[in-house]
Amino acid sequence: MLKKIYLAVLFAITVFAVNAQSGIDMPKVPLNRQLFHDNIDNTQKKIIHLNNQADTVFTATNDLDINLQLTQFLHVRIDNMQALIEKDSLIDESAKFKWLRAINDLLNDFINNYKFKNIKGILLGDLITAFEEAMQKELQHQPITSVVENNELEIGKILVENFALKNNSGINDSKDLLVLKTCERYPENIMRILSQHPLVPFADSLLTIMAYRNPEEFYNYASAPDALGKKIKTVKDPLVNSICKMATSPNGRFFFPFLDEIYHQRLNLDSLQSLADNESAYYKLLVKTQINYAIRAQKGDTAFVMHVLTEKLKAKAIELFIDEINALHDEKIDAVRFKKLDSLSATELYYLCVLGEEEIYTSSYLGVYKRIWQRMTIERSDTLLNLIHYDYYKKFIRMAAAYNVLDDFLKRMDQDGSQTLMKNFVNDLEKNNSLEDAVDVADSYASINDVAVKKLLTNQVENNLSDNMKSRNVRGEKIYFLLSKIFSSSDIGQTETLSILGIPAMYNMPAASLKDSSGKIIIEQFFYGDKDGVNIFNSFLRSYTNSNWKIIRKPEWVEVHSVHGTPISIYSNRPLDTEKELDTQAQQDLGFYLDSLGISPTVILHRGHSYYVKSTIQQLPSTAKLVMLGSCGGYHSLNQVLTICPGAQIIASKQVGTGVVNITLIEAITETLRQGKDLNWPTMWQNLASRFNGQTKEKFEDYVPPHKNLGAIFIMAYNKAMEK
Repeated sequence: MLKKIYLAVLFAITVFAVNAQSGIDMPKVPLNRQLFHDNIDNTQKKIIHLNNQADTVFTATNDLDINLQLTQFLHVRIDNMQALIEKDSLIDESAKFKWLRAINDLLNDFINNYKFKNIKGILLGDLITAFEEAMQKELQHQPITSVVENNELEIGKILVENFALKNNSGINDSKDLLVLKTCERYPENIMRILSQHPLVPFADSLLTIMAYRNPEEFYNYASAPDALGKKIKTVKDPLVNSICKMATSPNGRFFFPFLDEIYHQRLNLDSLQSLADNESAYYKLLVKTQINYAIRAQKGDTAFVMHVLTEKLKAKAIELFIDEINALHDEKIDAVRFKKLDSLSATELYYLCVLGEEEIYTSSYLGVYKRIWQRMTIERSDTLLNLIHYDYYKKFIRMAAAYNVLDDFLKRMDQDGSQTLMKNFVNDLEKNNSLEDAVDVADSYASINDVAVKKLLTNQVENNLSDNMKSRNVRGEKIYFLLSKIFSSSDIGQTETLSILGIPAMYNMPAASLKDSSGKIIIEQFFYGDKDGVNIFNSFLRSYTNSNWKIIRKPEWVEVHSVHGTPISIYSNRPLDTEKELDTQAQQDLGFYLDSLGISPTVILHRGHSYYVKSTIQQLPSTAKLVMLGSCGGYHSLNQVLTICPGAQIIASKQVGTGVVNITLIEAITETLRQGKDLNWPTMWQNLASRFNGQTKEKFEDYVPPHKNLGAIFIMAYNKAMEK
């Protein structure tokens, strides 16, 4: 576009050279038309002064030569048009008034569009030239369509709005042409543009294109009872007809995910109506279709609205199954808790795991994982992966690692198969537009205990790094280089390895980094008002009833302040009745109170079940540098935390969070900080491990310290690399 504009300017400069030497003498102007000429002269001056009242040249660009030529063009070509109008005996008196006014309107329209940034100043020369051509076409009773076609969209819009051209024989075709040009300029807005111009002659062609390009958007317009909705129903195309039939169906949106199957006549819309009252069967069909779409995607054939089907499958997995088994988390009898899953096959259970990751509780996941193998005739991992054609298998591996069942998963296939699987797990990370797979790999590495598997992953990462360097794939080099360094850092525990990547050392949290301008460390703790919340709140207060701390009790929260050592203040809302949302109100009021004092917490502690963690994350201050998620499965919320607090260090459990471990961690952190010491995570974790035994020790081992949060580290390192 810019190249075309500059070529036009260069052409105009050549014209200047000719016309500047051959300005047409202005004949004597009758008094009754002199005002029109004066208006034009004044409008020319306004253009000169558009950017600065002191300008003597129209500063359309940063190039003085171009600006000088444009200014000369404005004067000479406009003055010549004025003179020609006065001299041309074929233009009657009335028409002379019309064309003089038209010139002034043209210049004023340019001014208005320029001020609103609807036209570039460099197009002024093209606009004047186009108007001259259009004027000649009109005087010769010819259509101006070719002039509109050969010029930029902005110029065409000004021409067709000029009152002297409004009755031109080609005006309607020109306006239609401008609609087409607008669609070409803004392809993402074609449907909106057509909604304003539904009767343009090319509407059928563009509508057909849009049905294939964006069926979801097309569906929305097809369901509207307006002029465009009616126009869509007249288009003769099988996909358009399929979408129209859905759009007019009462359950159209419910069945829209199956558009591709209906279009290819593998499913019939009428036969699907029975599923509206059978959501279990609907879920099963979603799974079956998802697998079919995954097979096609592997062959480079992406089904229409595949992402819509996947999102619907995710929503139904959560709504119909995960929410229910999560709600029964206190049920001791598994047969009762997981009864809703009795009718689901292994593949249908598989999608509960991979698509319900953000919602599924640890105990729910483990229950679903166990039932996958109970539904398998042959309890082999490769058999399962073949059934789902490896759809989302990398996410499944990451989740298995996070929930400590990866070893079990890999043992369910032969050694060669497991090695090939794990190699593929780290392959082709550079080919995805997102970093999701790379983050999955980083997260998984921290959770793998098998030395042989870790070595296999490390070697494959190094091989992929070498391959990407040879092929000069910059994105691949970056991803595999970061993974290599992060894996090495994790294995040998050296802070320096991470410092090379330009990100904060995750092995250490300096006490100074947590202090505010007054030298105080502010900690905010979120409690929730169920039975467990009340118990852990009381346990917390008992832990700080000693000479090193002072407790101040208030109606909605308590404040715990250090008496000796580093100034530390812990603000904790009371676990008031959650059924009445009094705990939520207490958290909000505490937040308002801290804001009113200008206090910004740098340490956040979540104390509650996993179904409360979303609420805590929503209230995270961006100032948080250390976040502890003391709930079950808090480890799976790392990305959400990092979105709000990009540089935060995070402590979280992969499985069951427990009050005993949480309070022990909190005491260790606050006491270390009170003594003025930095938080050295490897040393602290080693010391803490010796304080637990039995089941509590096993639960502690599921907690992931900041230096082991490799997915979070990868995201920070990648973002830092992109900044550079």
